[in-house]
Amino acid sequence: MPVDYHVTIHLSDASGAKTKDWVDVTLVGEKGKSEKTNIHWGISLSWRNEYSGAISCPDDLGKILLIKLDKSSIGFEDSWCPTIAEVESPIGKKFRFPIYHWITDDEGHCFREGTAALWSQDNEELRRIREQEIDRQRTIYCWDEHKEGIPYGMKADGPFSLPYDDQYSRSRKIEAGFTLGKAIIELKLEEWILHKDEWTSIRDIGSLYEKHRTPVSDYVREHWMDDDFFGYQFLNGVNPRLIQRCKALPENFPVCSNVELQEEIKNGNIFLCDYKILDEVETNIINEKKQYLAAPLVLLRLDGGKMKPIAIQLKQTPGQDNPVFRPTDHCDWLLAKIFVRSADFNLHELNSHLLSTHLLADVFAVSLKRNLPMVHPVYKLLIPHFRYTLFINSDARKSLISKDGVFTKFAASGGEGMWTIMRRSLKTLTYRSLCIKDDIKDRGLEDVPNFYYKEDGEKLWDIIHRFVEEMLGLYYKDDNQVEQDCEVQNWILDIFKHGFLSCKENGIPDKFESLPDLVKFVTMVMYTCSAQHSAVNTGQYDFYGWMPNAPCSLQLPPPTTKGEVTQKRILATFPNIETTVNSMATVWLLSKTFSDAVHLGDYPQKQFTEERSRLKIRAFQRELKKLSTEINDRNKNMEIKYTYLDPLVMDNSVSI
Repeated sequence: MPVDYHVTIHLSDASGAKTKDWVDVTLVGEKGKSEKTNIHWGISLSWRNEYSGAISCPDDLGKILLIKLDKSSIGFEDSWCPTIAEVESPIGKKFRFPIYHWITDDEGHCFREGTAALWSQDNEELRRIREQEIDRQRTIYCWDEHKEGIPYGMKADGPFSLPYDDQYSRSRKIEAGFTLGKAIIELKLEEWILHKDEWTSIRDIGSLYEKHRTPVSDYVREHWMDDDFFGYQFLNGVNPRLIQRCKALPENFPVCSNVELQEEIKNGNIFLCDYKILDEVETNIINEKKQYLAAPLVLLRLDGGKMKPIAIQLKQTPGQDNPVFRPTDHCDWLLAKIFVRSADFNLHELNSHLLSTHLLADVFAVSLKRNLPMVHPVYKLLIPHFRYTLFINSDARKSLISKDGVFTKFAASGGEGMWTIMRRSLKTLTYRSLCIKDDIKDRGLEDVPNFYYKEDGEKLWDIIHRFVEEMLGLYYKDDNQVEQDCEVQNWILDIFKHGFLSCKENGIPDKFESLPDLVKFVTMVMYTCSAQHSAVNTGQYDFYGWMPNAPCSLQLPPPTTKGEVTQKRILATFPNIETTVNSMATVWLLSKTFSDAVHLGDYPQKQFTEERSRLKIRAFQRELKKLSTEINDRNKNMEIKYTYLDPLVMDNSVSI
């Protein structure tokens, strides 16, 4: 007896998501499949937000396993973007098929019902469909070694050559076009951009800064010379990943070690920041003038709940021309702190920000799309975290770190120096350093007070870890299932090879041996692409908008003797006006938030169709909301926003 299935295909509201092409549908069920049936008749229905129609079958198909969509061009190529396909059986049972995919060709595309499934749970026919999907993806998502010794990334001629799935929406393209010119106009800095002169007074820098202010940047401007605030930024600024507890003074840091200092070290009150990665890095030439970048060692003491600097050495090798500066050294001390802040700017941008969030996210995303089918639970968990990741990284390679990129032209480490820094950074990067609780423990910072990056970050890590553990526990019943999952094993091996260049010394796994191993790694990926990126990205204009707090480059070398630094020398050391304007515009763009941001915990509607999974997602969202309330309640009436880890505010993916 013939039976009818009612099919409805919902479309994205993105510009260009509708198509004038013909759309045919085939249903595949446990008991058979339907004939190819047209449900969209070209131009006459192109204005609609959904297509629907009946598919007649001679017999009941049983449980519907997948839907096949065939788009046929009517004379010209026309892309379209369906989001959800819904199929209602003759007895009223509904099946939902998450798509969220741009279809740009005339080939058939198969989509699974929304219940996540592992390879081991599929029959032979469904396994064949999985293999076909991965084979297709591997022809689209290819690795490229953009620079030797750096993580591989997506092979693309530029952001607009990427697959439609990875490009900005039309509204985001309008809102976010990465141009310095746009930022300079937004900041009202046009009159300053052509000035290559040096600064003659702090007041002049203030005139530039007044064009755009934030509450935090105002605080920074007022307190940038204070030792308390200098130390505070190592904990809650945009680069909180460097400071560590000092167990013994480094041999190359000849601080006068008296009984009091040794006692303070013994009591755990002394901390160290070591910029050895920057040692002897080739520096930039800007406007035919050599630039300077220090590789400092900074000693700090925890005093009354505040982190205060007590000694600074600006070069790694001790000697008569490399004095140890102290707070009693007046102008010398201020200039030493400026060199530290400039070093921190360069290391933060290239290590903590670009390498450890953006480039790693690129690796995680490309490997995911090359190795996991859309029906895989790990794919479903992670795909929202890679929205726009490949686009912004491809754009950054052209606009920021290319031969003519902004960072290349205006940062002290621009040019060959930045590749040296990233190569060194990758060699020292460890798996534990990417997991905030392990990282905090390894740096000996568990009990440091007023360390809000740690407090908020560890709470957020626990919430994400608990969610991932519960979600993956619905699909993996034991460690053996993880070991036997060829798809997820290929995913991690691809990451190990192309992200960490097959280096085992850093602890990155090349395979998963247990479910806890998989849970921890997926947690790290989610955390890196959301919370960690937010922590090191969102506050850039707040902390760097006032240039003296974080010069991108310095025009005079570090002082080699004490007592010779004057205010005039400090001003001459700062980057010139043109470089300052470009630096401000760049960090302004990098700090921007956009109207179409997707926040942590926001999963596409019906991405998981099983009620048990959706219950876990709702519980996850409640925990995130509770943490957000705690953070906001704490921050009320405080002078400065302490972290950028509010889960209901930060973007879910590595993007600007």
